[in-house]
Amino acid sequence: MAEINPVLSKELRLRFRTAKTAWLIALYLFVIGSFVLGFMYLNWRHNPEYFQPNLNQELFAVLSVAQLVLLAFVTPGLTAGAISGERERQTLDVLLTTRLSAGQIVWSKLASSSAFTTLLVIATLPLYSIVFIYGGISPWQVLGVFGFYLVTMFLFGCIGMACSTFFRKTGVSTVAAYGIAFVLSAGTGFLAVFLNELDRFYHNEMWPTASWPHGFVSGVIQFLQDINPVFVLMKILGVDGIETGVSFGLPYWGDYAVFYLVAGIILLCWSARMLSPRKRIYTD
Repeated sequence: MAEINPVLSKELRLRFRTAKTAWLIALYLFVIGSFVLGFMYLNWRHNPEYFQPNLNQELFAVLSVAQLVLLAFVTPGLTAGAISGERERQTLDVLLTTRLSAGQIVWSKLASSSAFTTLLVIATLPLYSIVFIYGGISPWQVLGVFGFYLVTMFLFGCIGMACSTFFRKTGVSTVAAYGIAFVLSAGTGFLAVFLNELDRFYHNEMWPTASWPHGFVSGVIQFLQDINPVFVLMKILGVDGIETGVSFGLPYWGDYAVFYLVAGIILLCWSARMLSPRKRIYTD
């Protein structure tokens, strides 16, 4: 029987055998549950006789968006100190003298953090059972949302790992990881909306001729939508985004998955190269 990676085994024990883990899961469920119960309470106050089943899709959307926001907050923070923390404890050089390669170390750190965030998502399944009580939501839609979470967590975790490898200080690494995650989550969405308004103004009013690159701008808008977590989640929930008429040959979820998986793998390879003793370059 093959032995488990010793770094991964150590990280999993440290991650799951502490009381802090149980408290973090309880706090996460409390926040998510507060959104759900608060939504149901507000609707009950509006109509105290019964809970309207047609609001079930809105409840599902509130639960899904709340979980996305929390995952975007939790995931980069868990991996942003994976390597820089070892460096600050002066244990990184010892870790690099083991028989494990730099790639194995990076992957083990990411896997342990991803296991914890995956546990957080799985722990919310009982809350999603509230949605099924009233119907109107397909199980495949719930599975699609959970698959979306896994892909998103992978790239966010890789961003935190890359920042942790590049920066010496955990504080700087954490701020950089949150900044990149914010740009990817909110910045691409704001830019897509801005470009759409700019395109409508110039293409329809100022330069309705071929002098305005309408097709190129539409392609950029569509690409920004396809890589934005909020836009993609809204499409999964049945809310249409900005209509551009542009297609890259894959459905929106295919573009999202391909971009996030490829970008995450590139970041992991870059992190392993940076961690290699012959290639290490750090910055404060």
